[in-house]
Formats: sequence, C-alpha cells, structure tokens
Amino acid sequence: MKIKKFASIALASVMALSAAACGSSGNGTDSSQGNASKQEGSQQESGTDGQTSGNGAVSLTIWSPTDKEALENWWVEKLAEWNEAHPDIQVSREAIDRSDSYAYENKITTAVTSNDLPDIFFVDGPNVSYYAANNIIVPISEYFNEEELADFTDSTVAQCTYNGELYAVSATESSVALYYNKDYLQECGVDTADIESRTLENPLTWSELAEIAEKCTTDKYVGTHIIMDHGEGLPYALEPMFISNGKDFVSEDGSKAEGYVNSKECVETAQYLAELIAKGYANIDPIQDEFLNGACATMLGGSWDVAILEESADFDWGVTYYPVSDSTKKAVSPCGDWSAAVSKDCQNTAQAGEFLQWLMNTENVATYAAALAKPATRASAYEEEVMKTYTEGTRSKFVEQLQNTAVPRPRTPSYSVFSAKFAEAMTNIFSEAASNHEADADYIQSELDTAASAFEEDYEMYYAE
Repeated sequence: MKIKKFASIALASVMALSAAACGSSGNGTDSSQGNASKQEGSQQESGTDGQTSGNGAVSLTIWSPTDKEALENWWVEKLAEWNEAHPDIQVSREAIDRSDSYAYENKITTAVTSNDLPDIFFVDGPNVSYYAANNIIVPISEYFNEEELADFTDSTVAQCTYNGELYAVSATESSVALYYNKDYLQECGVDTADIESRTLENPLTWSELAEIAEKCTTDKYVGTHIIMDHGEGLPYALEPMFISNGKDFVSEDGSKAEGYVNSKECVETAQYLAELIAKGYANIDPIQDEFLNGACATMLGGSWDVAILEESADFDWGVTYYPVSDSTKKAVSPCGDWSAAVSKDCQNTAQAGEFLQWLMNTENVATYAAALAKPATRASAYEEEVMKTYTEGTRSKFVEQLQNTAVPRPRTPSYSVFSAKFAEAMTNIFSEAASNHEADADYIQSELDTAASAFEEDYEMYYAE
C-alpha cells in the first residue's frame, strides 16, 4: 500500500464537502448550523479523551457541529439520560460552531495531527471512506449485528462502510426530488394531475422535465432549477442522473474514474443538463431561494426544503420523484448525511461502541430525526409517533426514495479531490453553455476528462496497491 496522504494536507480538500453534501437542516447545506446557541452541559469536555475519571468511570467525549436549537436541546436531554443510567460510562459533548467558515473541520484537522481526537466525532457521509482509508476512524462492525443493520436503509449502511467494514453510523438521511409550483404549471398548461399521479415505478423522464421547463420559461420565470450550489451540491444533487443514464462517476471499488465520469453516457448526461442552461430553461446562478421566491417553476430540491416551503410558501406546490433517463428508466436518488464514528485516539472503544448502540436505537433515531425535520435512517423509527409526518404525503416520497432508489456518493478516499474537480468541470460546462447558447459535446468531454485525470492522479499517488 502506498503511503497515505498526510492528514493536514488531505483534510484541506475534505473541508469543501461538508456544506451541501448532506443536505440542509442539510449532503448533501444546513442554513441553521452555527446559529443555534450552545446549550450548557452539552459541550463540557472531559479532561482527557477516553480516560478513566477519578471515580473509576470511563469518560467519553463527542464532537459534532452545532445545529438548530431543537437538536441542541435533544443532546442535553439524551446525554443526561445516558449518564444517569450509566454511572460507569460518562459521556460529554462539545458542540462546535460552524458559522465562521470551517471551524469544525479545522478542529478535526488539528486534532488528527496532534493525536488528540475525541472518542467519537461526526463526519459527513461521503468523507467516511477518506477517514477510514487514512486510519483516522476505526471499524465498529462488531457493535451492530446483521439484524440491527437490516433496519437501517441500505444506502446509509453503504455510505458508512469501507472495504467491507462499518466505520460510522447515522440517524438521519437526506434526499433530492423534483418540486413543482402547481399554480404556475397550470397557468402554463401543464397537466399537474399527471405529475401527481406519478409513482416511483413511473417517474418523469428527462424529456418530460425538459418539456415542462420549456413551457414554463417566460420573462418572469425559468422552467427549472438544477444547481444547488457550485460546490458539493453539484455531485450530490446531479449524480443520480448520471447513474440513471448508465454510468456512475467512479468504479464500484472506488479506484477508477477514467471510463466512468468521462464516458459516453456521462457526456450525454452533462450535455442534457447543459442544454437546460443553454436554452434558458435554468439559471447558471440562481437567486437565493429561487423556487420559494416564485422565480422558477420546478426545482431539484432537498428533503429539507419541505419544512421551509410548508412554513413560508404562498403558492400551491408539490413534490414528485427524481427524474429518470429516457433510455433506461432507471430510478436513482441522492442520499447522505452526518454520521458518528469512533476515532483512532479512543482508548475505550468497547464503551464507545456500547454508547453508539444506544445512541442509534429506534427511539433515539426517531427523536433525533424529528428534531432536525429530516428522514430517519431506521425503518422502525417511522413507527414512532414523532415521525408519523413522514409516513404519508410529501415527506413520504423522500422516505420511499431512500428505502428503494438511494445510491451513496462514490465510496473512495479520493472523493474530495473528485468532488472539487467535478464541480469545477460542471460549472465550466454550464458557463460555456450559457455564453454560447449551446452545449458543446467536445468541450464537455474535455472538462470531464480533466476531472477523471485529477481523480486518477490522486488515487494512484496515495491509495493504489
């Protein structure tokens, strides 16, 4: 095995993944992260991570980003509950404010290089492979048996697995689907009853989405919204289109991008997306909250947008399933969210594993997900009263996708390099299409070739056998 990338260098590129990767509260961007006040008692650090305290109890520490007030309160309540029931294993949490750039990730980077990581820390889903490959986190397979893992969505288990070992576990998930403004679509002559009747087995196709976008593009509206952001939002939200058309970004074993992201199928997918920009059906630089503000007719939006629209939209709207390629009709959807992992510096891994088993039980997963207004990872969580809103209506569509069509982003330690280069390539492709009002296949091929080469260089240098 080649020498692994030095943490302080590699983690610099990992930083960019945490924004949109897991979606907002999320994969996929969490607009509320860093704004919630830290709750007293939820972030007290034990003197030495994983050490035994003076009274003989094992002390474990957790790091995770600050989040909305409801989740901060959840942590205070749950840790008090655990600590009262387990006097021999006392757990504390440090909630790290992410409002000032990458404070959370920078803290992890510093701790990696100084061998001073907490016992447990949260990582974003697509970064699990990097941390695992570089031995920053340790396997936790022995703490979750097959029966327990079967209750988690397949995509959640997959994103947290590297080289056949479970390295992390998550309570929540994220997804993307197609939102549509019913009022405006009806004005434009679009049959919204047909859209409402679609099922996971019969979603809208790319050509049908393009037709709707064309009908709904006017001086005041664009027909659709396909750009979540020009960073991680691009691979997170758009990867299912590439997979649906026949090729993923990277090989299944995470070692090759050549012949994948720059394949004929991926060039066709990028060209379809670029044509939406070239024809003016979508904006290359959408205004903030473009769909909510009534500036676009449809939107590839995150599962977190439901709560925002329920609270603030002044028009009738709906959600349908992620569109599929006309040639394959294969249904695919995004996924990914923050996950808890045990660090290499933990000196009491058995106790950390026992705590994670409890933290990720059905009741805790349900109340955690409810506090964040996100889909839960465990099927049994939806039997809990707090998650009943996800068993029918709009929110249930995201759960249905996660349980049936979700595919995690490439599980490879070189993902951060790929993500940045792919986002750059697609931004260039979209910019060229907007400028020239056409999608140039040769230019698209060249940009995707560059992304593939960047991945290959990184993987070969640091991870190839």
